[in-house]
Amino acid sequence: MNKKSLILTGLAVFLAGTFAVNANHSWGGYHWGRTANPFTLELGDNVSSVWDSYLGTTAGDWSLSSVLDTVVKPGKTKPSVCKATNGRVEVCSSKYGFNGWLGIAQIWISGEHIVKGVTKVNDTYFNTTTYNKPEWRNFVMCQEVGHTLGLNHQDEMFGNVNLETCMDYTNDPLTNQHPNQHDYDQLDLIYAHLDSVNTVFSSAEGGGTGGGKGGGKPDGVGREIDLDNPSEWGQAVKKDARGNNSLYVRDLGRGEKIFTFVIWAR
Repeated sequence: MNKKSLILTGLAVFLAGTFAVNANHSWGGYHWGRTANPFTLELGDNVSSVWDSYLGTTAGDWSLSSVLDTVVKPGKTKPSVCKATNGRVEVCSSKYGFNGWLGIAQIWISGEHIVKGVTKVNDTYFNTTTYNKPEWRNFVMCQEVGHTLGLNHQDEMFGNVNLETCMDYTNDPLTNQHPNQHDYDQLDLIYAHLDSVNTVFSSAEGGGTGGGKGGGKPDGVGREIDLDNPSEWGQAVKKDARGNNSLYVRDLGRGEKIFTFVIWAR
């Protein structure tokens, strides 16, 4: 093999390895249970009119996946409370206060299956000049909904060159407003198998709402979990590159957990 061939072979191996790493961003293998592909996941619209177009863009973006469609349906909760609903994702916007976070995604797990989810965007920050921009609204909405599908981040270094995906941490989301092909490839891998149970429900089936503020449930001592309160998110298990806790897990027992993903304001 000549020198040119060696260089080209090495480049091909490097690129293949890079793509494989970027595409391997499942979150723990957690996924919605379903017996057929593609499946449809409802996004409950509990957002203000300012957010409607961004929620619609996010739903359209994730529906480009070959294994799932995300469709916007009327919400089933109050935005300020944002209770979870079995079998779907409730998406909420409200002035949650200067509590540090721009957006959060919460998913309820039973075994390896996602059974319900919540996405919240914090208008207290999005009403400021720093974040009241289309690129920030698209970026946060897209990423938080992506977490509820079972995706993790592709890259968690804020200063790296943008990967042109909303699943990439960034200081400037101008080119990180939508999923990229690696996100769709990862969804193909996550949902390559079929399950014997469905944890996804349509409006016609009517999934029940979770108890407790923010979709919580009693924690075993008769007290409801307030999921607007970071102290109730459970154990911090991951930090972002700035040292902020970015992922929490609360163990509810019996194989059930709540994961909370956080995008913090700068």
